[in-house]
Amino acid sequence: MRHRFIWAALAVLCTGPAASLETAQPPRLAPTAQQSEAAYMSARILDRYHYRRVPLDDAMSVKIFDRYLKALDPEHLFFTQADVDGFAQYRTQLDDAILQGQLRVPFLIFDRYETRVRERLEAAKALLNQDFDFTAKESYAYQRDKAPWPKTDAEVQDLWRKRVKNDWLRLRLAGKDDKAIRETLAKRYDNYLSRATRNKSEDVFQIFMNAYAMSIEPHTNYLGVSASTDFDISMRLSLVGIGAILQERDDYIVIRELVPGGPAALSGQLAVGDRIVGVAQGKDGALVDVIGSRVDEAVKLIRGEKESTVVLDVLPADSGPDGKHKRVQMVRAQIKLEEQAAQKKIIEQNGHKVGVITLPTFYEDFEGRRQGDADYRSASRDVSRLINELKAEKIEGLIFDLRNNGGGSLRQAVELTGLFIDKGPVVQQKRTEGKIDVESDTQAGVLWDGPMAVMINRSSASASEIMAAALQDYGRAVIVGEGSFGKGTVQTLVSLDQLANSPKPVYGELKMTVAQFFRVNGGTTQLKGVTPDIRFPTIQDEDSYGESSFDNALPWVQIPAASYSTTGSVKDMLATLNSRYHTRIARDKDFLQLQDDVTEYRKIKESKTISLNEAERRKEKETQEARLKARDKDGNASKQLDDGLQAGERSLAADLAAEKAYKARKDVLLDETARIVMDQAELISLRSPARTLAQEKGGREKGNH
Repeated sequence: MRHRFIWAALAVLCTGPAASLETAQPPRLAPTAQQSEAAYMSARILDRYHYRRVPLDDAMSVKIFDRYLKALDPEHLFFTQADVDGFAQYRTQLDDAILQGQLRVPFLIFDRYETRVRERLEAAKALLNQDFDFTAKESYAYQRDKAPWPKTDAEVQDLWRKRVKNDWLRLRLAGKDDKAIRETLAKRYDNYLSRATRNKSEDVFQIFMNAYAMSIEPHTNYLGVSASTDFDISMRLSLVGIGAILQERDDYIVIRELVPGGPAALSGQLAVGDRIVGVAQGKDGALVDVIGSRVDEAVKLIRGEKESTVVLDVLPADSGPDGKHKRVQMVRAQIKLEEQAAQKKIIEQNGHKVGVITLPTFYEDFEGRRQGDADYRSASRDVSRLINELKAEKIEGLIFDLRNNGGGSLRQAVELTGLFIDKGPVVQQKRTEGKIDVESDTQAGVLWDGPMAVMINRSSASASEIMAAALQDYGRAVIVGEGSFGKGTVQTLVSLDQLANSPKPVYGELKMTVAQFFRVNGGTTQLKGVTPDIRFPTIQDEDSYGESSFDNALPWVQIPAASYSTTGSVKDMLATLNSRYHTRIARDKDFLQLQDDVTEYRKIKESKTISLNEAERRKEKETQEARLKARDKDGNASKQLDDGLQAGERSLAADLAAEKAYKARKDVLLDETARIVMDQAELISLRSPARTLAQEKGGREKGNH
């Protein structure tokens, strides 16, 4: 949930020092004056206006210190206990560093981190020259987030020996010979090393400031200039560029996908796999070499003003490193990110049509709406259009898929819920001072009045939980899936640049928790999330993922219910729907296999260690192969086995083919949800065959938002 406010009144609070300390041996990266000012401004704002008032003192400094080290080295693979002990003098100094604008200490710690990364990876590469004994009875603890720091250099060296041995064994079991394994791992560790040494001052500052912000509460963040830009793009689902999705592969910026209708696709001169080696601004601009650059750096050069010209120096996909380059000139245009927008499809169930709307995020073009743009983009507008299209295709039920939707605009959660209820409160907000506001749907009528289910999982959070909870409280939809994330807080964006009257973006933004939201029934989704009416098997562990996994999450509380009346009859059907569901899945082969997969996954996850004995691992692999082959219908079992490779190590064609196959896989949970919706439709028709839900409640069709 994010509101965008301009808090100009805070400007008077945010004038402070921006000093920096000198050091005889300065770290590779150092804080800028603007970062010192941004840290000071952030501290003043968070201290006065955050929902949870936590003073920036020595106690907070200790929390920031621990969280910063965890952010740098979450698996305890690089620092030793001696390193951590050596930093101990700074544990209670980080509050002063922020308030005095003296950020040398976090940069010094980061410098030590970079040094340790280089040392560990160089040592890992050296291990590739030796032979490993795969007959030894030893194991590797691959889940180390709760492990102690290695006490000695010998201990950390042994840890990395086991890590490299495991990497080697995975490739060996996948059929690679020693020569291929050495080449693959040497390249892997070189790539790790390259990425580890390309950090910039902005990266260090953002990690440190998030350690501070998230020590107050999990959903408060600092967004640097780049992160702020990316957030804005994700909310309005558009950007100005050439319409190419890029990725790093080795030292090249490679075209992974061309957006249909974008300048890159329309030029006819670019193809998937082409490598961008240089970028120039305008027809006569000088080329900037991007070989070895981070993809975000190349993206900054390629994006720009609408209708401006960009020139790319391109090495075609089918050319060798010394192949002939070509220059491609394009005019930048507005690119719509359709892959992240609401999508629709229809599922056939025994001759009946069930519509499905998938919503990845609750997006809204805030600026377009504010300026009165008649065509501004929003989730509610897109969903309204899709529902009307589905109705024209004579669907009998609707599924709203919010799985893996982490939230977005609070206003969109309210407007989307309003498509399915006829006026009324949707969510309540409680501010720091205790005031409770009610956000309501004020538009009469409903756009869809038929049978409906909302799908959620553990990654459904925030706005997803608002919508699911409201439709559950109104009895308007069956909620199916896993318990949701449990994020019941509201954030606002505060522009530090506007507070500092900066003419260009240099300070970044704060995404700050300012309220807690509550269901219309007075409960909250905070910590507990939304409990589904019909539960699906889940692989997620609440202790390791979700709001309850945070050590400083806000508590679960309750407030009085808002004034509302249920508008649907779902609650009366739940016992029957659950009975039919359990009867059906008890004999459904696909569902039984899913439950088997969940059991196997949980077993592996709970072990937290893996054998480094080849005979034991090979036996485990053979057992897994037999398990997959026993259920394999299309001869694709081998494609599901571990090939020992990591992202970016396969060919681009192989990666794209795997993604395509993943998207096309059978969605067992979606199919079962469609059956639940048709059960709902049948029960409604048995109760009142001649009347629809809208007629029962006197609802009217709601127009597009």
